[in-house]
Amino acid sequence: MKRTLIYLVAVAFAFSASAQELNVASFNIRNGKSLKPGQELPKKGDYAKYNGWDHRKQILCDMINLEAFDVFGSQEVKHKQLVEMMAMLPDYAYVGVARADGAEKGEYCPVFYRKKEFKLLNSGTFWLSETPDEVSKGWDGMCRRICTWAYLQRKSDKARFYFLSTHLDHRGKVAQIEGGKLVLDWIKKNCKGETVIVVGDFNVTQTSDCYKVFAESGLLEDTYESAKYRFAPTGTFNGFNPRRYTTHRIDHIFVSKGTKVSRYGVLTYHYFRDMKATEEAMDTLAPKEIKGENRDIKVLSDHYPLQVWVTLK
Repeated sequence: MKRTLIYLVAVAFAFSASAQELNVASFNIRNGKSLKPGQELPKKGDYAKYNGWDHRKQILCDMINLEAFDVFGSQEVKHKQLVEMMAMLPDYAYVGVARADGAEKGEYCPVFYRKKEFKLLNSGTFWLSETPDEVSKGWDGMCRRICTWAYLQRKSDKARFYFLSTHLDHRGKVAQIEGGKLVLDWIKKNCKGETVIVVGDFNVTQTSDCYKVFAESGLLEDTYESAKYRFAPTGTFNGFNPRRYTTHRIDHIFVSKGTKVSRYGVLTYHYFRDMKATEEAMDTLAPKEIKGENRDIKVLSDHYPLQVWVTLK
């Protein structure tokens, strides 16, 4: 009886420990717009190559619902995309504003969280510029850039943490570095003693000076480096080409130094384009009644989503 009791306590403890892990992600979904009813496909751009938002949005949200991220940050989200995502992601709420006007114009970097499992304590957005509290463009940046943050509490154990989603400039080298420093300064000022998770499209590789601003800050760690287990068959940017391989990572997830990270993954999901094709017998040793079609392989976005499992303090 005593031995059985000890075993049950051990099992319960192990289950409790595993339940404390947080499933987080970062996903640049690629900005886009929906076609009007009856509108023909444009002859150039994403839709011409069957990479348009209407082509991808359902299966993209299906993937998010499947992986059931606890919290995730996204980038390049236009307001109409955001509205459509919320309709397809009923378990989530979000915080964030658009970068062009601080309301609904331009791209968001929203933070999504499972609304039944987390309580929103506070949130906000600041601009990566010399005037972060105002709608503004910073330094040599090509675009206005923002960082959206959420201060969340997990209802099950009252654990609290800050979650930041950002998108650094794609051209301005000064804007990248100074924007990174601004994010770190904000964390130092506002997140003392709390676990911090920073996700985003940093638009810089792991060899850049901007990356080093984060990785060598003494404040944060790259989860790619600290994870116990890693699934990273390629880098994070694919340019809508599922055959493209790269060693470069431009999307990153950083966590507070010393935070336990069990798993890191570049989720290389793909799907098959809906098209007219002939069903043929498989040219394998499979049973003869199994047939299939040759279809184009597509990816969910021009970035792969990143997924990381971390343990909160």
